[in-house]
Amino acid sequence: MLNNRYVRTIILSRIFLQLGIWIRNFAVLLYVTDLTRNDPFYVSLISVVEYAPIFVFAIIGGTLADRWRPKRTMVWCDLLSAVSVLGVLLALLYGTWAALLAGTLVSASLSQFSQPSGMKLYKQHVPAEQLQSVMGMSQTLVSVFMILGPMIGTFIFLQYGIEISLALTVIMFSVSALILSTLPKDAKEKKSVQTGNIMKEMKEGIRYLWANRSLRVLSVTFAVTGLAAGLTQPLLLFVTVDQLGLEKTFLQWLLLTNGAAMLAGGILIMLVAKRVKPQVLLLTGLMGSALVTVITGASTVAALTIAVQVIGGLAYSGVQAGIQTMIIQNTGAALIGRVSGAITPLFMGMMVIGMSLSGFLKDQLSLFTVYALSGGLLVIGALVLTPLLMRQRDTEYTA
Repeated sequence: MLNNRYVRTIILSRIFLQLGIWIRNFAVLLYVTDLTRNDPFYVSLISVVEYAPIFVFAIIGGTLADRWRPKRTMVWCDLLSAVSVLGVLLALLYGTWAALLAGTLVSASLSQFSQPSGMKLYKQHVPAEQLQSVMGMSQTLVSVFMILGPMIGTFIFLQYGIEISLALTVIMFSVSALILSTLPKDAKEKKSVQTGNIMKEMKEGIRYLWANRSLRVLSVTFAVTGLAAGLTQPLLLFVTVDQLGLEKTFLQWLLLTNGAAMLAGGILIMLVAKRVKPQVLLLTGLMGSALVTVITGASTVAALTIAVQVIGGLAYSGVQAGIQTMIIQNTGAALIGRVSGAITPLFMGMMVIGMSLSGFLKDQLSLFTVYALSGGLLVIGALVLTPLLMRQRDTEYTA
């Protein structure tokens, strides 16, 4: 895979981009909490400016990514992200700390234009049989930074402060843009120079998604998975304190174990990608996640809880790699931005709904009941997916 120039270049640029994102996010978080004395309003506002662009710009960014040339879009997004953070740094030097939130919002918004363009390049330049391995590699990269990102971001902020952290973020984004600029020039496409009605093109993408049975099923599965994830995401602290009877600091070990398992899962997917269909990978990941979720909600033994976090990390890698591979495989290159831009908000939106309900449901029912409900939703997501698996088997039998 790394012999493919596009894969090699995009992955390398993503390393610097992820470094910049994690350094920025934790610098902003720690600086704002210090400045506001842990004011929950401003702490929650940080999450809003990081997640809100996914709802607002995902489908718009995907539509424009389909119009624009992918390499040029990615380079400009990284450069503009660097410029926005540089502007925040200058504003901060003059005492305007609220610009941190605005800069984070701008930078997070630009990623909604860049990400679909990367998928478009994969669709155009990666052989179909290697797509799943590439998705596994991408998942591995995300997993690595889920483990190392918080530590790197925290260390740099505590050692050097907000100004150096933001300056490093500018450098990381700029290096990512420089690396991407080495890719061959985009081929000219009629679509890239069209200037039609954006709303019409967005509707075209949604109609395409709905008319494609595989993408329609994936959308439902993704939405159900997002709701299931949201229900349990805020509750792991209560598992640690109430269920296991441990100090809240033990939570970091559960998260670290899960992140390390996701890393291992990404590597494993790269090794077995040619032998496992993405439908099977996704179905297995969903069923494994369902089992892990129920056990986590029931376990009162720390060793068992840690053990199932390993399985959960492996399963989550399968879910993400399977879904991303199937989206790319089942979408034409001219519409991949719009399709990914429409499906991603489904997951995030349902996850936010789940997060908003989790505390209420825990108080009204019980911790285990919420985890069991989440596990049940994951099983439903797997059942929704089974027609695609059966159709694949019928195709192979007919062939």
